[in-house]
Amino acid sequence: MSHDTHRATTPTSSPPSGNRARTLTLAVVLTAELMNALDGSVVYTALPTIQADTDASTAALQWIHAAYALTFALGLITGGRLGDLYGRKRIFLVGTGVFTLASLLCGIATGPDLLIAARVLQGAAAAAMVPQVLATLHVTFDEHARTKAFGLYGTVMSLGSVAGPVLGGVLTQADLFGLGWRPIFLINLPIGIAAVVLGLRHIPESLDRTTRRLDPLGMFLSALGLLLITLPLTVGGEHGWPAWSFAAMATGLLVLAGFVAQQKSKMRRDGSPLVVLSLFTGRAFSAGLATQLAFGLLSGAFFLSWALFMQDGLGLTPGQAALGFVAASLGEMGGAWLAMSLVRHYGRAVPQAGALLAAATLAGYHHLITTEGTGMGTVLTAAPMLAVGLGLGMIGAPLADLTLGKVAHKDAGSASGLFNTATQLGIALGTALTTVVLFTHTTAGTRGSAMNTAFADSLWYVVGTLVVMWALMFLLSKPTRSN
Repeated sequence: MSHDTHRATTPTSSPPSGNRARTLTLAVVLTAELMNALDGSVVYTALPTIQADTDASTAALQWIHAAYALTFALGLITGGRLGDLYGRKRIFLVGTGVFTLASLLCGIATGPDLLIAARVLQGAAAAAMVPQVLATLHVTFDEHARTKAFGLYGTVMSLGSVAGPVLGGVLTQADLFGLGWRPIFLINLPIGIAAVVLGLRHIPESLDRTTRRLDPLGMFLSALGLLLITLPLTVGGEHGWPAWSFAAMATGLLVLAGFVAQQKSKMRRDGSPLVVLSLFTGRAFSAGLATQLAFGLLSGAFFLSWALFMQDGLGLTPGQAALGFVAASLGEMGGAWLAMSLVRHYGRAVPQAGALLAAATLAGYHHLITTEGTGMGTVLTAAPMLAVGLGLGMIGAPLADLTLGKVAHKDAGSASGLFNTATQLGIALGTALTTVVLFTHTTAGTRGSAMNTAFADSLWYVVGTLVVMWALMFLLSKPTRSN
């Protein structure tokens, strides 16, 4: 048994030796992750320009974002397992290459139909590419170095999603070479090509030698179940939450229950399931996945509501609102670096402190909004986000390591796919819940004090989610102290 385990966790080529080689590996895979994180949100601030340039309908605009998010979420579990089976380096390079090609198609699209199709391809490629990032870090770095590598991963993932709207606004407004919104996609070309070229040379290959079969039925059931849940979450709010949206979500849960039963049967028959269900027997993994789901939910609900509050409630321009996102991004960077220096000695207490800091700051933000009203101004609006970002960075940076650190190398791809799927499901759920938490007593397009009141009330949902995350993190691994 021990011999098999050793074979399963041994890379098929020599791992990178020396700090420089590992640093290059880290830089390549994190660059790809940054492209994905940015592309998930970069279109937000460019959508009005895209609509004017392509004559896209309101529904088409929605699908320019949703096509990427849905395809990405649906393919993550399969993408992670493909890396386990056929080589994480190989699948990463294929995914990155196709992602780069899809970015080119997005940038040259002349109408919404081609742009939506290219976004579908981009999302599918990201689903193959992204799980290999965490999996490669997991098998390349030893325990202490892995903590820092996972911390950088969490930083990039959080920072990219917050910085995306800023980058989209800057590039669109700059109108580089008269290309308007197109550089938000075309910027991926040199980055993607560099990632493929450097990845060919510097990323070590690794795979799970114990499993050689795909699970087509499992792939179908997992994708169908997730589609039935994420599709109504993504578009249901735009249609007033019709009955079919709830029926679809209920059916999706039943399909996922069938998927779990099928996976158990698959494990008994030939030991090659799509998802390694034994991962969930680890308390830290299950708690980490639940916390990451809540973290995605919080991000999806808060940042969209906050953007609407700044522009519709306070009347800030897009450029002034972008300063708030910059403050949040700087805070997240600081929180991530702080967490990476402390988590080795203090473990789960670091993200727990981050959750309490963010919760306390947002409670104070509520008081500030109700006191200052529409006269807050740019500085008072943006400054507290440094502390909120600091807290969120202290959560996001170490959470991947605390969740995946004890996972066996042979299951790294499957675990990474599940971790990223939890993130995307959370974001989809949080975005959908904006209808509930923000527009319970008002409607979209509301401006002035009514929007301020709605946003202030919505903050208590976010604070509550942070407190739940704080409690869940008691189930994560305790710190391993070293002198």
